[in-house]
Amino acid sequence: MSQPIVKFKKNHPDAVIPQYKTNGSAGMDLHFIIPDNYSERILRPRQPVLLSTGLNVEISEGYEGQVRSRSGLALKGVVVANSPGTIDSDYRGPLGVILVNISPESITISHLDRIAQLVIAPVSKAIIEEVTKLSETERGEKGFGSTGVK
Repeated sequence: MSQPIVKFKKNHPDAVIPQYKTNGSAGMDLHFIIPDNYSERILRPRQPVLLSTGLNVEISEGYEGQVRSRSGLALKGVVVANSPGTIDSDYRGPLGVILVNISPESITISHLDRIAQLVIAPVSKAIIEEVTKLSETERGEKGFGSTGVK
């Protein structure tokens, strides 16, 4: 597979085009854009909120964008609710991030704060088969905790 191309279009004048900060960075920071006249947003405990990045995105076919939590925010209790969130290669709409505050206290997110990371990853398409029986394994149908690992 060749190197993917990711195109960003600003839909807000303050939007920040994501960049890799170092040669070893796996993800690009996504910044929060407040589309109105406010300068911050309060994240109340256990209330998921969709935040704008002020961007639309186009990802090369055969790849996806994975929206992941930033470790600094996660340490404060703010995480991507559906982590990793998936951006499909055929999606062209606004790039939003669903954050949830899992801490007991409200947390403030300000205009242009870094709120998540975007990782670009290859996608494999599976061949789908409907069958009447699955192959046998030693584990079989034993589920959660059945391997003895805690």
